[in-house]
Amino acid sequence: MQIRLIALTFLGLIMFTSCKEDVKANDLPIQDLVVKKEIEKFEFGFKLNDFIVVRDTIKKGDSFGEILERNKIGYPQIFHIAEKAKDTFDIRKLQIGRPYTLLFSKDSLQLPQCFIYQRTREEYVVIDFQDSITQAYIKRKPIKYVEKEASGVITSTISEALDEQGISMVLAYDMSDIYAWTIDFFRLQKGDRFKVIYTDKYIDDTIYAGIHDIKAAYFEHKKEPFYAFEFKTDDDKGLVDYFDEEAKNLRRAFLKAPVQYKRISSRYNLRRRIAYYGNRIRPHKGTDFAANVGTPIMATANGTVVKSAYDRGNGNYVKIKHNSTYSTQYLHMKKRKSKVGDFVKQGDVIGWVGMTGNTGGPHVCYRFWKNGRQVDPFKQKLPEAEPISDSLKIKYLEFIKPLRAQLDAIQFIDEMSQDQEAETLVTQTD
Repeated sequence: MQIRLIALTFLGLIMFTSCKEDVKANDLPIQDLVVKKEIEKFEFGFKLNDFIVVRDTIKKGDSFGEILERNKIGYPQIFHIAEKAKDTFDIRKLQIGRPYTLLFSKDSLQLPQCFIYQRTREEYVVIDFQDSITQAYIKRKPIKYVEKEASGVITSTISEALDEQGISMVLAYDMSDIYAWTIDFFRLQKGDRFKVIYTDKYIDDTIYAGIHDIKAAYFEHKKEPFYAFEFKTDDDKGLVDYFDEEAKNLRRAFLKAPVQYKRISSRYNLRRRIAYYGNRIRPHKGTDFAANVGTPIMATANGTVVKSAYDRGNGNYVKIKHNSTYSTQYLHMKKRKSKVGDFVKQGDVIGWVGMTGNTGGPHVCYRFWKNGRQVDPFKQKLPEAEPISDSLKIKYLEFIKPLRAQLDAIQFIDEMSQDQEAETLVTQTD
């Protein structure tokens, strides 16, 4: 009975359908078909969608051969690839921690087709061995430079002033390097102010790669203004330095000697033996310049006197801190002219040659510190201070005009606050 009921129902359904007026296909509602299109991705000059992409970093014990071998490439082919690539890149020089990318075929075998090694964030090596044809080349990712402006007021340190604005601390280091011979960034005062025009670097338009350079800067230290403008002094050699608004070089080199009329009587020597002490090794960490008693001793670079004293070994001596990197000391003076806290300029007389302390004759023992360690000044690559040539001076002064106008137009943070307050008062009055 139940089977019969089902059959009748089914028959009625057919009859009902057949009785309905025919519906044309064109009258049926058209449903929108949503086709999700794959986003095309390009990197290293390849369309990544065409490959299976595997990224990794070079680990301890990794070699080019081992990386390919564990990814199903046989030794004979590895040897062939290495031979073809050797004129472009030495595959033995893979560095631990550097990233690499393998591009695999999308077929059933899924074999490596290309090895890409990133030597730096910008430069990469491509070893392409698709279709048994190996080619190797070095390329750089596209770089974009974005000019930016910043200003700040010192409340404690320049780093803090930049950090409050979310600006990289590297900018503080770069500025301290530019002003190393003019301003001691460890002795900034509350209320000192700065403005700077700089360029940020981006790889592939989006990857931030740090600060590229500082084009111009203004620093107001102890109410005194200091301008700095980047300028290329030699196109062929690519020499770039910083000069002030009057074309004076901001980077001042050390004088070669602290006295004018001199001869070197003893050099820096960590293995020096002295007969007076039984021919034992007594390191000499200074350079002795013999000169007559009373010969003026000059500061070899700008700086602040941090010590001016007498002791048994050094006699009368003066020590000068030039910046966070360099310090110098002058020993065996007859008399000291400078006292602690004095700011001295390159060439200023700070004392006179004598024979005080542990010495066998009139001379000044000149000692040189770099990053807290005594070194031989004659073996250091010290900052150059090439003056700008007369032929370039006119060009330079024209070059900095728009930069100086741009700098002067930048408002300090405290001035911005005042302007905002003024606008608020005007709005409320209206």
